[in-house]
Amino acid sequence: MSIETVAIRELNRTTHPAPAAEAKIVHIGLGAFHRAHQAWYTAKAGDAWGIAAFTGRSATAATELAAQDGLFTLIERGADGDSFEVIDSIVAAHDGADTAALIAALASPSTAIVTLTITEAGYKLAPGSAEPTLNLADEQVSADLEILRASYDAGVFAKNLAEIKNLALSTTAARLVVGLAARRSADGWPLAVVSCDNLPGNGAVTRAGILGFAEAVDVMLARWIETNISFVDTSIDRITPRTTQVDRDTVAAETGFRDVSPVVTEPFSSWVLSGDFPAGRPAWEKAGAQFVDDLEAFERRKLWLLNGAHTLMSFAGQLRGHTTVAEALADQAVSGWVEEFWDAASAHLGEPELKVPEYRGALRERFENPRIAHFLAQIATDGSIKLAARALPVFRAEAAAGRDGQAALRLVAAWCDQLTAQHPAGTPVADANAGALEKILADPAIRPGSPQQTSALLDVLETGLGDDTSLVATVHALRGQFNA
Repeated sequence: MSIETVAIRELNRTTHPAPAAEAKIVHIGLGAFHRAHQAWYTAKAGDAWGIAAFTGRSATAATELAAQDGLFTLIERGADGDSFEVIDSIVAAHDGADTAALIAALASPSTAIVTLTITEAGYKLAPGSAEPTLNLADEQVSADLEILRASYDAGVFAKNLAEIKNLALSTTAARLVVGLAARRSADGWPLAVVSCDNLPGNGAVTRAGILGFAEAVDVMLARWIETNISFVDTSIDRITPRTTQVDRDTVAAETGFRDVSPVVTEPFSSWVLSGDFPAGRPAWEKAGAQFVDDLEAFERRKLWLLNGAHTLMSFAGQLRGHTTVAEALADQAVSGWVEEFWDAASAHLGEPELKVPEYRGALRERFENPRIAHFLAQIATDGSIKLAARALPVFRAEAAAGRDGQAALRLVAAWCDQLTAQHPAGTPVADANAGALEKILADPAIRPGSPQQTSALLDVLETGLGDDTSLVATVHALRGQFNA
């Protein structure tokens, strides 16, 4: 079927009737993953929970979705073909810079849940802290804190639209503190905050960021948040590559609707949650979500096996000339490194409920799907933060068991080599710590590929790591082995 032979209609709630549910969930970080994951689970729950979604970095997704009344097509791309489904759970799409709309949504008694997909870097954690801590030295955090302190009066940060417009805040945690203060002032209804980003202890991380701002402004506001706001831990999983124009054309040809913002994803999905929902929640378990008392083991399994392998392939694969996960895993050398890393990580995933052999088998099948173009350069973003959560814990577990941990340190070595390889071509470093990394790469006193460079790069991962001469030597010995 071609586009020319079908009468194409615009996708919206008039051409595709779908009553808009009441907005009971506020989401921050309106991107493809949110729509393939939390929005899909909410739609599948079938109990009329709507989502008011706010963008993160760009307003584009909000503009596109608002024109479609929040509707979008989910393309499930299996190895044997595609299926198409219109998802209707997003009932409002806002520019993330619309602070007035966010405050109103967070203060509304209808809102019961806030979900987040803001990437690891968006939480502004202090590097190397034993416990999650807001990074008060971060420039955006410092600037937001100054604005919050200057605007706080009688328990709120803004009393009218003019004052709201002065709240030019950069960080998600600061914006949430403003909204939660408005909620407390309105009537103080409890709610749950649910991070859906790939961070260990993401509930505790979210709590640390929000309380870090609140405590610096008003201890009583911080205590109210501690008492009334639940921070839920989650482990999330669904591979969601970038949408292309070919995907948009395919939706039009196969469904008869012009959708400017479809989402491509794999058939597999997983969501494991642990925590309280004091104001209720959708029946996400109807779509396969799991609710557990202790998430930590599931979190380790996903971060180490799926995300860790992705990170390894994103650097080693690019160095060997590959562009997608499927291409990288088809490379015998890369596949062997992945298996070695999985063996090392699996040694510390002994809980029977994790079913690690089955999980590894399913991962390989998912990674090998040739129709999911999951680009390595996309996965490689924020490598310094990802390695701290995915490679270093496995290395330390291996070291504690008396082994060398080289399989885990290979991820770090590949990262060092990829940064070094891309610098002469002028390729920008896409990382929250880009400034520090680019300074090292450009320093004429640090020879590319030298032990000195390895040490300096390790210090960006974690302060003091570059002073461990044995670790530096091990990582350095693994460098230079990735080129095809």
